Amino acid sequence: MRVAQVSCFVDPLGREPGALLDAWPTLRLVAAAAARAGADVTVIQAAGRDFEAERDGVAFTFVREPAPSAVRRRLGPWSWRPPGRLAQRVAAARPDVLHVHGLGFARQAGRLAHPLPGIPLLAQDHADHPPQPWKRRWLRAGFRRMTAVAFTAEEQAAPFREAGLLRPPTRVFTVPESSSTFVPGDAAAARAATGIDGDPCLLWLGRLDDNKDPLTVLEALALTADSLPRARLWCCYGAAPLLDAVRARVEGDPALRGRVQLLGEQPHPRVETLLRAADFLVQGSRSEGSGYAVLEALACGTTPLVTDIPAFRALTAGGRFGALATPGDARTMARTWIDWAARPRARLRNDVRSHFERELSYDAIGRRLLSIYEALRP
Repeated sequence: MRVAQVSCFVDPLGREPGALLDAWPTLRLVAAAAARAGADVTVIQAAGRDFEAERDGVAFTFVREPAPSAVRRRLGPWSWRPPGRLAQRVAAARPDVLHVHGLGFARQAGRLAHPLPGIPLLAQDHADHPPQPWKRRWLRAGFRRMTAVAFTAEEQAAPFREAGLLRPPTRVFTVPESSSTFVPGDAAAARAATGIDGDPCLLWLGRLDDNKDPLTVLEALALTADSLPRARLWCCYGAAPLLDAVRARVEGDPALRGRVQLLGEQPHPRVETLLRAADFLVQGSRSEGSGYAVLEALACGTTPLVTDIPAFRALTAGGRFGALATPGDARTMARTWIDWAARPRARLRNDVRSHFERELSYDAIGRRLLSIYEALRP
């Protein structure tokens, strides 16, 4: 079965196509996983110049497409020019299934599928949101052409249905958008290497912003002061619009002072070691497309204590392999932390890693994608 995995996104940094294979590991590793599962995969990617390469049994074709202007980037992909040369290369590949990344590129997906009548079009969500009502008319034709859409969790399709963009007979499948190559390691050695500790040792990975909601997480930690007096929270983050508010909250509360350390941005290889050292990953997200930090935690055998949102429900198997608390509810969050901190941690690590290997590894995603492609093939 020939599958074309296509992305219309043009790198805003203008990097060389070959460098993107390392900068965007999901592009490479998801395609390779589907190939290992049995699909004949070609990746066709919009880029600043033409380039071809082969990695792990997958042919990568980068096709020069004009980069959108700064104004069009701000407006969003609905405003970008329809693909020209990219559409020609997709048609020349003669795929049995066309797999386009990003529901925001619905307009482009419709154009790519136009010269391929009868070929199923699968569009995959990557933390997309329904556009404002006045933009939807530009996307409806593309959504009508979709045979199926894929989300991390089926509930994520609801906003698109409510917006009138997803209608029968378009099918909905579930598959995570990515995975992780992280593996478990010795926790004691990892603590010695990183210097983090605590009982339990809690790790935050993610931006300090309103959606990630670090202030609720801090409130939850404060509420555990009597039950978990030796708990420590270590925070790794990049963008941090709430950094001043976080610092003020920590410095102003005796229940937090000395129990929270702000580590800032960390190199990706070090994140693996930090996760091995931690007992739990904590997050307060109000919405996520998938949740890369949760995937990485599960890969390391680190149990996620996160929020009850569709993506996290899917990744934790409905809370079987991690705690789920109502977003914004610090008291419920604190109770779940106290509950899970009392459970046997070696068993938790083994159970979480086994779940990851079965359901969330790249090989598991490859098998899932192949089953979707087979279900769609005419």
